[in-house]
Amino acid sequence: MTQRILSLSVACGLALLAGASAAQGFKASNDNARAGMRAPATAAAPAASAVPAGPRSADFIVAVVNSEPVTNVEVQQQVERLRAQAEASNMPAEALRRQALEMLIGQKIQLQMAAERNLQVDNFAVQQAEESVARQNSMTMTELRARLVREGIPETQFRADLKKQLVIQKLREAEVDSKVRVSDLDIDQYLREQKAKAGMANSVTQLNLGHILVTVPENASEAQVKELQAKAQQAADKIRAGEDFGAAVAEFSDVPDGKGGAMGMRPADRYPELFVKATQSTAVGSIAGPVRSPAGFHILKVLEKSNGEVPAIVTQSHARHILLRPSAQLSEAQAVERLEDYRRRVLAQQDTFDDLAKRYSEDGSAKEGGDLGWASPRKFVPEFEEALNALRPGEISQPIASRFGIHLIQLLERREATLNQREQRDMVRSIVRENKLEQAFSTWAQEARARAYVEYRDPPL
Repeated sequence: MTQRILSLSVACGLALLAGASAAQGFKASNDNARAGMRAPATAAAPAASAVPAGPRSADFIVAVVNSEPVTNVEVQQQVERLRAQAEASNMPAEALRRQALEMLIGQKIQLQMAAERNLQVDNFAVQQAEESVARQNSMTMTELRARLVREGIPETQFRADLKKQLVIQKLREAEVDSKVRVSDLDIDQYLREQKAKAGMANSVTQLNLGHILVTVPENASEAQVKELQAKAQQAADKIRAGEDFGAAVAEFSDVPDGKGGAMGMRPADRYPELFVKATQSTAVGSIAGPVRSPAGFHILKVLEKSNGEVPAIVTQSHARHILLRPSAQLSEAQAVERLEDYRRRVLAQQDTFDDLAKRYSEDGSAKEGGDLGWASPRKFVPEFEEALNALRPGEISQPIASRFGIHLIQLLERREATLNQREQRDMVRSIVRENKLEQAFSTWAQEARARAYVEYRDPPL
Protein backbone atom coordinates (compact mmCIF):
# COMPACT_ATOMS: atom_id res chain seq x y z
CA MET A 1 0.00 0.00 0.00
CA THR A 2 1.69 3.18 -1.14
CA GLN A 3 1.31 6.56 0.48
CA ARG A 4 -0.91 7.57 -2.42
CA ILE A 5 -3.30 4.73 -1.63
CA LEU A 6 -3.10 5.48 2.08
CA SER A 7 -4.14 9.11 1.61
CA LEU A 8 -6.74 10.02 4.19
CA SER A 9 -10.31 10.19 2.97
CA VAL A 10 -13.71 10.41 4.56
CA ALA A 11 -14.31 6.77 3.73
CA CYS A 12 -12.54 5.31 6.71
CA GLY A 13 -13.42 2.10 8.46
CA LEU A 14 -14.57 3.98 11.53
CA ALA A 15 -16.25 6.96 9.93
CA LEU A 16 -19.71 5.78 10.91
CA LEU A 17 -18.88 4.77 14.45
CA ALA A 18 -19.90 8.25 15.49
CA GLY A 19 -23.51 7.18 15.08
CA ALA A 20 -23.21 3.80 16.72
CA SER A 21 -21.28 5.10 19.70
CA ALA A 22 -22.56 8.62 20.27
CA ALA A 23 -26.08 7.31 20.52
CA GLN A 24 -25.03 5.62 23.72
CA GLY A 25 -23.09 8.60 25.03
CA PHE A 26 -19.75 7.36 23.68
CA LYS A 27 -17.29 9.41 21.68
CA ALA A 28 -16.21 8.10 18.31
CA SER A 29 -12.73 7.99 16.86
CA ASN A 30 -10.92 11.34 17.00
CA ASP A 31 -10.54 11.27 13.25
CA ASN A 32 -14.28 11.41 12.93
CA ALA A 33 -14.38 14.77 14.64
CA ARG A 34 -12.59 16.38 11.70
CA ALA A 35 -14.57 18.49 9.28
CA GLY A 36 -16.67 16.40 6.96
CA MET A 37 -16.14 13.12 8.79
CA ARG A 38 -19.71 12.57 9.95
CA ALA A 39 -22.12 10.82 7.64
CA PRO A 40 -25.42 12.59 6.95
CA ALA A 41 -28.11 11.69 9.45
CA THR A 42 -30.40 10.53 6.68
CA ALA A 43 -27.80 8.21 5.23
CA ALA A 44 -26.58 5.84 7.90
CA ALA A 45 -28.37 5.79 11.19
CA PRO A 46 -26.92 4.22 14.31
CA ALA A 47 -28.33 0.82 14.97
CA ALA A 48 -27.38 0.18 18.60
CA SER A 49 -30.34 -0.88 20.65
CA ALA A 50 -31.09 -1.24 24.30
CA VAL A 51 -34.35 -3.04 23.55
CA PRO A 52 -34.11 -6.81 23.15
CA ALA A 53 -35.28 -8.20 19.85
CA GLY A 54 -38.50 -10.16 19.72
CA PRO A 55 -42.25 -9.73 19.18
CA ARG A 56 -43.95 -6.92 21.07
CA SER A 57 -47.63 -6.23 21.59
CA ALA A 58 -47.08 -2.67 20.29
CA ASP A 59 -45.04 -3.84 17.32
CA PHE A 60 -46.31 -3.45 13.79
CA ILE A 61 -44.93 -2.61 10.38
CA VAL A 62 -44.68 1.13 9.72
CA ALA A 63 -42.87 0.95 6.36
CA VAL A 64 -41.60 -1.52 3.79
CA VAL A 65 -38.22 -0.85 2.18
CA ASN A 66 -38.09 -2.85 -1.04
CA SER A 67 -39.15 -6.16 0.57
CA GLU A 68 -37.90 -5.51 4.11
CA PRO A 69 -40.15 -4.21 6.88
CA VAL A 70 -39.43 -1.41 9.31
CA THR A 71 -41.25 -2.01 12.58
CA ASN A 72 -42.67 0.31 15.19
CA VAL A 73 -40.28 -1.08 17.81
CA GLU A 74 -37.29 -0.27 15.59
CA VAL A 75 -38.52 3.29 15.19
CA GLN A 76 -39.07 3.69 18.92
CA GLN A 77 -35.56 2.43 19.61
CA GLN A 78 -34.18 4.94 17.14
CA VAL A 79 -36.23 7.74 18.73
CA GLU A 80 -34.70 6.96 22.12
CA ARG A 81 -31.22 7.05 20.65
CA LEU A 82 -31.89 10.42 19.06
CA ARG A 83 -33.28 11.79 22.32
CA ALA A 84 -29.96 10.93 23.95
CA GLN A 85 -28.27 13.35 21.58
CA ALA A 86 -28.36 16.97 22.61
CA GLU A 87 -29.22 18.26 19.15
CA ALA A 88 -32.47 16.24 19.13
CA SER A 89 -33.54 16.86 22.73
CA ASN A 90 -35.91 19.74 21.91
CA MET A 91 -37.33 18.38 18.67
CA PRO A 92 -41.12 17.88 18.56
CA ALA A 93 -42.13 14.24 19.07
CA GLU A 94 -43.64 13.76 15.61
CA ALA A 95 -40.65 15.33 13.84
CA LEU A 96 -38.30 13.16 15.89
CA ARG A 97 -40.24 10.04 14.96
CA ARG A 98 -40.19 10.98 11.28
CA GLN A 99 -36.44 11.57 11.41
CA ALA A 100 -35.92 8.21 13.12
CA LEU A 101 -37.99 6.44 10.47
CA GLU A 102 -36.11 8.09 7.60
CA MET A 103 -32.78 7.13 9.19
CA LEU A 104 -33.84 3.50 9.38
CA ILE A 105 -35.08 3.55 5.79
CA GLY A 106 -31.78 4.97 4.60
CA GLN A 107 -29.83 2.41 6.58
CA LYS A 108 -31.87 -0.53 5.31
CA ILE A 109 -31.47 0.61 1.70
CA GLN A 110 -27.71 0.76 2.07
CA LEU A 111 -27.44 -2.57 3.87
CA GLN A 112 -29.50 -4.16 1.10
CA MET A 113 -27.18 -2.69 -1.52
CA ALA A 114 -24.17 -3.96 0.41
CA ALA A 115 -25.69 -7.46 0.56
CA GLU A 116 -26.29 -7.42 -3.20
CA ARG A 117 -22.59 -6.65 -3.68
CA ASN A 118 -21.61 -9.32 -1.16
CA LEU A 119 -19.76 -6.75 0.95
CA GLN A 120 -18.75 -8.21 4.29
CA VAL A 121 -16.81 -7.20 7.38
CA ASP A 122 -14.63 -9.65 9.28
CA ASN A 123 -14.79 -10.13 13.04
CA PHE A 124 -11.29 -8.73 13.45
CA ALA A 125 -12.40 -5.34 12.07
CA VAL A 126 -15.42 -5.33 14.38
CA GLN A 127 -13.20 -6.12 17.35
CA GLN A 128 -10.92 -3.24 16.41
CA ALA A 129 -13.89 -0.91 16.08
CA GLU A 130 -15.09 -1.91 19.54
CA GLU A 131 -11.62 -1.34 20.99
CA SER A 132 -11.46 2.05 19.28
CA VAL A 133 -14.74 3.14 20.87
CA ALA A 134 -13.37 2.12 24.27
CA ARG A 135 -10.04 3.83 23.70
CA GLN A 136 -11.54 7.10 22.52
CA ASN A 137 -13.74 7.19 25.62
CA SER A 138 -10.74 6.55 27.90
CA MET A 139 -12.10 3.14 28.88
CA THR A 140 -10.73 -0.34 29.01
CA MET A 141 -12.73 -3.03 27.25
CA THR A 142 -13.90 -4.22 30.67
CA GLU A 143 -15.17 -0.73 31.48
CA LEU A 144 -16.89 -0.44 28.11
CA ARG A 145 -18.69 -3.74 28.64
CA ALA A 146 -19.75 -2.64 32.12
CA ARG A 147 -21.10 0.59 30.62
CA LEU A 148 -23.10 -1.39 28.06
CA VAL A 149 -24.57 -3.51 30.84
CA ARG A 150 -25.59 -0.39 32.78
CA GLU A 151 -27.24 1.01 29.65
CA GLY A 152 -29.06 -2.28 29.04
CA ILE A 153 -27.32 -2.88 25.71
CA PRO A 154 -26.32 -6.50 24.97
CA GLU A 155 -22.72 -6.67 23.82
CA THR A 156 -23.69 -8.92 20.93
CA GLN A 157 -26.13 -6.25 19.75
CA PHE A 158 -23.51 -3.50 20.11
CA ARG A 159 -21.03 -5.49 18.01
CA ALA A 160 -23.72 -6.26 15.44
CA ASP A 161 -24.47 -2.54 15.17
CA LEU A 162 -20.79 -1.69 14.70
CA LYS A 163 -20.64 -4.33 12.00
CA LYS A 164 -23.58 -2.76 10.16
CA GLN A 165 -21.88 0.63 10.21
CA LEU A 166 -18.65 -0.87 8.90
CA VAL A 167 -20.51 -2.68 6.12
CA ILE A 168 -22.17 0.59 5.09
CA GLN A 169 -18.75 2.23 5.13
CA LYS A 170 -17.47 -0.44 2.73
CA LEU A 171 -20.38 0.33 0.46
CA ARG A 172 -19.55 4.01 0.63
CA GLU A 173 -15.95 3.31 -0.32
CA ALA A 174 -17.04 1.19 -3.28
CA GLU A 175 -19.75 3.52 -4.57
CA VAL A 176 -18.47 7.02 -3.82
CA ASP A 177 -14.83 7.34 -2.86
CA SER A 178 -13.20 6.29 -6.11
CA LYS A 179 -15.25 8.83 -8.05
CA VAL A 180 -14.18 11.93 -6.10
CA ARG A 181 -11.36 14.02 -7.51
CA VAL A 182 -9.68 17.15 -6.14
CA SER A 183 -8.29 19.68 -8.62
CA ASP A 184 -5.81 22.49 -8.09
CA LEU A 185 -8.73 24.90 -8.55
CA ASP A 186 -10.52 23.21 -5.63
CA ILE A 187 -7.43 23.71 -3.45
CA ASP A 188 -7.07 27.36 -4.49
CA GLN A 189 -10.73 28.04 -3.69
CA TYR A 190 -10.44 26.41 -0.28
CA LEU A 191 -7.36 28.47 0.56
CA ARG A 192 -9.15 31.68 -0.46
CA GLU A 193 -12.13 30.79 1.71
CA GLN A 194 -9.96 29.97 4.70
CA LYS A 195 -8.02 33.18 4.30
CA ALA A 196 -11.27 35.13 4.32
CA LYS A 197 -12.46 33.29 7.42
CA ALA A 198 -9.16 33.91 9.18
CA GLY A 199 -9.78 37.63 8.80
CA MET A 200 -13.10 37.41 10.62
CA ALA A 201 -13.20 38.19 14.33
CA ASN A 202 -15.15 35.04 15.10
CA SER A 203 -12.96 32.59 13.15
CA VAL A 204 -12.54 29.31 15.01
CA THR A 205 -9.07 28.09 15.90
CA GLN A 206 -8.37 24.45 15.06
CA LEU A 207 -6.27 22.44 17.48
CA ASN A 208 -4.66 19.02 17.62
CA LEU A 209 -3.47 18.26 21.13
CA GLY A 210 -1.42 15.42 22.56
CA HIS A 211 -2.73 14.43 25.98
CA ILE A 212 -1.41 12.80 29.14
CA LEU A 213 -3.79 12.27 32.06
CA VAL A 214 -2.76 11.42 35.60
CA THR A 215 -6.08 10.56 37.20
CA VAL A 216 -7.01 11.60 40.71
CA PRO A 217 -9.52 9.33 42.51
CA GLU A 218 -12.76 11.03 43.52
CA ASN A 219 -12.11 10.68 47.25
CA ALA A 220 -8.34 11.11 47.16
CA SER A 221 -6.65 12.43 50.26
CA GLU A 222 -4.55 15.59 50.19
CA ALA A 223 -1.41 13.44 50.35
CA GLN A 224 -2.57 11.38 47.35
CA VAL A 225 -3.31 14.52 45.35
CA LYS A 226 0.16 15.90 46.04
CA GLU A 227 1.75 12.60 45.06
CA LEU A 228 -0.17 12.47 41.78
CA GLN A 229 0.58 16.11 41.06
CA ALA A 230 4.27 15.36 41.53
CA LYS A 231 3.94 12.46 39.08
CA ALA A 232 2.35 14.77 36.48
CA GLN A 233 5.04 17.38 37.07
CA GLN A 234 7.72 14.74 36.57
CA ALA A 235 6.18 13.84 33.21
CA ALA A 236 6.10 17.49 32.15
CA ASP A 237 9.69 18.03 33.24
CA LYS A 238 10.88 15.00 31.27
CA ILE A 239 9.15 16.20 28.10
CA ARG A 240 10.53 19.72 28.50
CA ALA A 241 13.97 18.18 28.92
CA GLY A 242 13.64 16.49 25.54
CA GLU A 243 11.94 13.13 26.13
CA ASP A 244 9.66 11.93 23.34
CA PHE A 245 6.04 12.78 24.11
CA GLY A 246 4.87 9.32 23.07
CA ALA A 247 7.31 7.73 25.50
CA ALA A 248 5.98 9.95 28.29
CA VAL A 249 2.42 8.99 27.36
CA ALA A 250 3.26 5.31 27.72
CA GLU A 251 5.06 5.89 31.02
CA PHE A 252 2.75 8.30 32.81
CA SER A 253 -0.72 8.48 31.26
CA ASP A 254 -3.66 6.71 32.88
CA VAL A 255 -5.54 6.59 29.59
CA PRO A 256 -6.08 2.87 28.77
CA ASP A 257 -2.87 1.14 27.69
CA GLY A 258 -0.97 4.31 28.54
CA LYS A 259 -1.72 5.67 25.07
CA GLY A 260 -3.21 9.17 25.22
CA GLY A 261 -1.71 10.18 21.90
CA ALA A 262 -3.01 12.78 19.51
CA MET A 263 -6.60 13.85 20.12
CA GLY A 264 -7.16 14.91 16.52
CA MET A 265 -7.53 18.20 14.67
CA ARG A 266 -10.83 19.82 15.62
CA PRO A 267 -12.33 23.25 16.34
CA ALA A 268 -11.23 24.64 19.70
CA ASP A 269 -14.82 24.67 20.94
CA ARG A 270 -14.83 20.87 20.71
CA TYR A 271 -12.10 20.65 23.32
CA PRO A 272 -12.70 21.24 27.04
CA GLU A 273 -12.45 24.95 27.83
CA LEU A 274 -9.66 24.13 30.30
CA PHE A 275 -7.54 22.66 27.48
CA VAL A 276 -8.11 25.65 25.21
CA LYS A 277 -7.19 28.19 27.86
CA ALA A 278 -4.12 26.21 28.92
CA THR A 279 -2.75 26.06 25.38
CA GLN A 280 -3.89 29.49 24.17
CA SER A 281 -0.40 30.98 24.21
CA THR A 282 1.48 27.69 23.75
CA ALA A 283 3.51 27.39 20.56
CA VAL A 284 3.23 24.37 18.26
CA GLY A 285 5.55 21.64 19.54
CA SER A 286 5.48 22.94 23.13
CA ILE A 287 3.56 21.65 26.13
CA ALA A 288 1.28 23.13 28.77
CA GLY A 289 0.58 21.85 32.25
CA PRO A 290 0.11 20.09 34.46
CA VAL A 291 -3.37 21.61 34.71
CA ARG A 292 -5.99 20.30 37.11
CA SER A 293 -9.53 19.17 36.30
CA PRO A 294 -11.99 17.01 38.27
CA ALA A 295 -10.51 14.00 36.42
CA GLY A 296 -6.93 14.69 37.46
CA PHE A 297 -3.82 16.40 36.11
CA HIS A 298 -3.41 16.98 32.38
CA ILE A 299 -0.31 17.63 30.29
CA LEU A 300 -1.03 18.94 26.81
CA LYS A 301 1.21 19.15 23.77
CA VAL A 302 0.20 21.43 20.90
CA LEU A 303 0.70 19.21 17.86
CA GLU A 304 -1.08 21.50 15.39
CA LYS A 305 -2.73 24.90 15.63
CA SER A 306 -4.54 26.71 12.85
CA ASN A 307 -6.77 29.77 12.64
CA GLY A 308 -8.55 28.76 9.47
CA GLU A 309 -5.31 28.22 7.58
CA VAL A 310 -3.13 25.17 6.98
CA PRO A 311 -0.64 24.73 9.84
CA ALA A 312 2.93 25.62 8.93
CA ILE A 313 4.47 23.36 11.60
CA VAL A 314 3.25 19.81 12.23
CA THR A 315 4.39 16.62 13.93
CA GLN A 316 5.49 14.14 11.27
CA SER A 317 5.93 10.38 11.64
CA HIS A 318 8.38 8.10 9.84
CA ALA A 319 6.99 4.58 9.74
CA ARG A 320 7.14 1.31 7.87
CA HIS A 321 4.66 -1.53 7.63
CA ILE A 322 3.93 -5.02 6.40
CA LEU A 323 0.61 -5.53 4.61
CA LEU A 324 -1.17 -8.85 4.11
CA ARG A 325 -4.37 -8.91 2.07
CA PRO A 326 -6.93 -11.56 3.13
CA SER A 327 -8.11 -13.68 0.21
CA ALA A 328 -9.57 -17.06 -0.63
CA GLN A 329 -6.14 -18.50 0.06
CA LEU A 330 -5.43 -16.43 3.20
CA SER A 331 -8.17 -15.86 5.75
CA GLU A 332 -8.25 -12.83 7.99
CA ALA A 333 -7.40 -14.98 11.01
CA GLN A 334 -4.43 -16.50 9.19
CA ALA A 335 -3.18 -13.03 8.19
CA VAL A 336 -3.39 -11.85 11.78
CA GLU A 337 -1.61 -14.98 12.99
CA ARG A 338 1.22 -14.52 10.47
CA LEU A 339 1.72 -10.88 11.39
CA GLU A 340 1.76 -11.74 15.10
CA ASP A 341 4.49 -14.28 14.30
CA TYR A 342 6.46 -11.67 12.33
CA ARG A 343 6.20 -9.29 15.29
CA ARG A 344 7.42 -11.99 17.68
CA ARG A 345 10.38 -12.78 15.42
CA VAL A 346 11.43 -9.12 15.19
CA LEU A 347 11.15 -8.61 18.95
CA ALA A 348 13.17 -11.79 19.55
CA GLN A 349 15.76 -10.52 17.05
CA GLN A 350 15.28 -13.65 14.96
CA ASP A 351 14.52 -11.52 11.92
CA THR A 352 14.40 -7.86 10.92
CA PHE A 353 11.31 -5.86 10.04
CA ASP A 354 13.02 -4.73 6.85
CA ASP A 355 13.65 -8.28 5.62
CA LEU A 356 10.17 -9.52 6.55
CA ALA A 357 8.57 -6.61 4.70
CA LYS A 358 10.65 -7.28 1.60
CA ARG A 359 9.74 -10.98 1.65
CA TYR A 360 6.10 -10.93 2.63
CA SER A 361 4.47 -7.49 2.37
CA GLU A 362 1.87 -7.19 -0.39
CA ASP A 363 2.30 -3.42 -0.64
CA GLY A 364 4.24 -1.37 -3.14
CA SER A 365 6.53 -0.27 -0.32
CA ALA A 366 7.82 -3.84 0.15
CA LYS A 367 10.94 -3.28 -1.93
CA GLU A 368 11.94 -0.47 0.48
CA GLY A 369 11.38 -2.72 3.49
CA GLY A 370 7.91 -1.30 4.01
CA ASP A 371 9.27 2.24 4.48
CA LEU A 372 6.54 4.87 4.07
CA GLY A 373 8.80 7.87 4.52
CA TRP A 374 7.97 10.97 6.53
CA ALA A 375 4.23 11.61 6.77
CA SER A 376 2.29 14.62 7.99
CA PRO A 377 -1.08 14.32 9.78
CA ARG A 378 -3.98 13.18 7.54
CA LYS A 379 -1.64 11.25 5.28
CA PHE A 380 -2.94 7.81 6.18
CA VAL A 381 -6.41 6.37 6.62
CA PRO A 382 -7.71 6.98 10.17
CA GLU A 383 -7.51 3.39 11.41
CA PHE A 384 -3.85 3.24 10.33
CA GLU A 385 -3.05 6.72 11.67
CA GLU A 386 -4.70 6.00 15.02
CA ALA A 387 -2.50 2.94 15.53
CA LEU A 388 0.58 4.87 14.39
CA ASN A 389 -0.11 7.76 16.79
CA ALA A 390 -0.25 5.33 19.70
CA LEU A 391 3.31 4.08 19.11
CA ARG A 392 6.60 5.28 20.52
CA PRO A 393 9.67 5.38 18.24
CA GLY A 394 10.91 1.81 17.74
CA GLU A 395 7.62 0.20 18.81
CA ILE A 396 5.72 -2.27 16.65
CA SER A 397 1.94 -2.35 16.68
CA GLN A 398 -0.26 -5.37 17.03
CA PRO A 399 -1.89 -6.34 13.71
CA ILE A 400 -4.48 -3.76 12.69
CA ALA A 401 -7.15 -3.88 9.99
CA SER A 402 -7.83 -1.23 7.38
CA ARG A 403 -9.74 -1.24 4.10
CA PHE A 404 -6.53 -2.43 2.43
CA GLY A 405 -5.89 -5.50 4.59
CA ILE A 406 -4.07 -6.33 7.81
CA HIS A 407 -1.00 -4.30 8.78
CA LEU A 408 1.95 -4.54 11.12
CA ILE A 409 3.32 -1.03 11.74
CA GLN A 410 6.64 0.12 13.16
CA LEU A 411 7.18 3.76 14.09
CA LEU A 412 10.79 4.72 13.38
CA GLU A 413 10.94 8.43 14.29
CA ARG A 414 8.92 11.56 14.96
CA ARG A 415 9.86 15.17 14.32
CA GLU A 416 8.47 18.69 14.26
CA ALA A 417 8.59 19.89 10.67
CA THR A 418 7.91 23.14 8.84
CA LEU A 419 5.84 22.40 5.77
CA ASN A 420 6.80 23.85 2.44
CA GLN A 421 4.14 25.13 0.06
CA ARG A 422 3.76 21.80 -1.73
CA GLU A 423 3.33 19.91 1.54
CA GLN A 424 0.76 22.44 2.74
CA ARG A 425 -1.20 21.99 -0.47
CA ASP A 426 -1.06 18.21 0.03
CA MET A 427 -2.68 18.67 3.44
CA VAL A 428 -5.30 20.95 1.91
CA ARG A 429 -5.97 18.32 -0.74
CA SER A 430 -6.83 15.82 2.00
CA ILE A 431 -9.15 18.30 3.72
CA VAL A 432 -10.91 19.25 0.48
CA ARG A 433 -11.29 15.59 -0.42
CA GLU A 434 -12.98 14.91 2.92
CA ASN A 435 -15.44 17.72 2.28
CA LYS A 436 -16.16 16.61 -1.28
CA LEU A 437 -16.64 13.03 -0.16
CA GLU A 438 -19.18 14.17 2.40
CA GLN A 439 -21.13 16.07 -0.24
CA ALA A 440 -20.85 13.22 -2.75
CA PHE A 441 -22.05 10.65 -0.23
CA SER A 442 -25.02 12.80 0.74
CA THR A 443 -26.02 13.10 -2.91
CA TRP A 444 -25.48 9.39 -3.52
CA ALA A 445 -27.57 8.44 -0.47
CA GLN A 446 -30.43 10.66 -1.64
CA GLU A 447 -30.32 9.09 -5.09
CA ALA A 448 -30.30 5.57 -3.61
CA ARG A 449 -33.32 6.55 -1.50
CA ALA A 450 -35.15 7.87 -4.57
CA ARG A 451 -34.59 4.61 -6.48
CA ALA A 452 -35.83 2.37 -3.68
CA TYR A 453 -39.38 1.19 -3.23
CA VAL A 454 -40.66 2.58 0.08
CA GLU A 455 -44.22 2.02 1.26
CA TYR A 456 -45.44 3.77 4.41
CA ARG A 457 -48.11 2.03 6.46
CA ASP A 458 -50.60 3.37 8.94
CA PRO A 459 -50.64 1.90 12.46
CA PRO A 460 -53.36 -0.67 13.15
CA LEU A 461 -56.59 0.58 14.69
